[in-house]
Amino acid sequence: MTGALEGLVVADFGRVLAAPYATMLMADLGAEVIKIERPGAGDDTRAWGPPFTDDGESTYFLSVNRNKSSRVLDLRTDEGRDAALALAAEADVVIENFLPGVMDRLGLGLDDVRAVNDDVIYCSVTGFGRDSQMPGYDLLVQAMSGLMSVTGPSPDEPTKVGVALLDIITGLHATTGILAALRHRDRTGEGQRVEVNLLSSALSALANQASAHLLTGVVPVATGNEHPSIAPYALYRTADRPVILAVGNDRQFASLATELGVLQLASDARFETNAARVAHAGELTAELERLLESDGADAWSQRLLAAGVPCGPVNTLPDAFALAERVGAPAVVEIDGVRQVANPIRLSATPADYRRRPPRLGEE
Repeated sequence: MTGALEGLVVADFGRVLAAPYATMLMADLGAEVIKIERPGAGDDTRAWGPPFTDDGESTYFLSVNRNKSSRVLDLRTDEGRDAALALAAEADVVIENFLPGVMDRLGLGLDDVRAVNDDVIYCSVTGFGRDSQMPGYDLLVQAMSGLMSVTGPSPDEPTKVGVALLDIITGLHATTGILAALRHRDRTGEGQRVEVNLLSSALSALANQASAHLLTGVVPVATGNEHPSIAPYALYRTADRPVILAVGNDRQFASLATELGVLQLASDARFETNAARVAHAGELTAELERLLESDGADAWSQRLLAAGVPCGPVNTLPDAFALAERVGAPAVVEIDGVRQVANPIRLSATPADYRRRPPRLGEE
């Protein structure tokens, strides 16, 4: 069985998370990814921990670097630069996430690579675009993009997301851009530059919050676990631990009211429509929690889900992996003793292939 991207060669100058995540997705789908790392230390994330495995490897690094080889090159030397350029000359895709201008100064910028590979797809991942020298750390962009202003328990406590989400989203955008550029090259023979940055990715990912501001001038603020435009769509107390209700329409709300034994709530003027429920969210929460406290989270989740009401407990990671297995969406693969989260893309004819564990430094 061949991968969808078999035959594609990627010269990966990416570090940390956004670019390595993009290249791992392509590697899973069959691309040959050659990861270029600096002598001695390699990718910064090789040292990020704890936690480390029993062999002393960073679990952070291992999370985004499977199916790649590692080539150690000192790009500051003529020898290292020439070897890197030779790799780029044979690659379909070059991807990098240095500060803007660094690859040019190293003699590995777009023009340098095009001189030896005129149809290359050259992808640059930055924090704030090619004209900014601001470093693109996920936490910094979560703050400066406005994401933290709408996340957390209240407007007074801006809060980051519990994972480097913007790096992951930017990596997905990079992969999408690269695949689109490859499709264009298939038709025309022309390579091109692909640019993505964390700030633009963050603003795009803000979706309805960004749209609300652009179209109405509203400045969204953090509302904890509540939704600014949907109710009931939040975390609610039960007899033992909280559950999530994610009621997206009036039909689901009527089903919820029926299961709670208070069908009259669905015809109450305060709760009859979604807009009315949002306007009276505090009263609705008080009424729902009064009713939900009669039973525990697991019981309510099973009962409400059976009635077509989106409901579930707040899982820990062990719970979440167990859930994936239980519902037929297994999310764990093991490669040479290294347990990994499976590629979430399911292709019927050319599925992801787990050929090799993340490389040790210099492991070709």
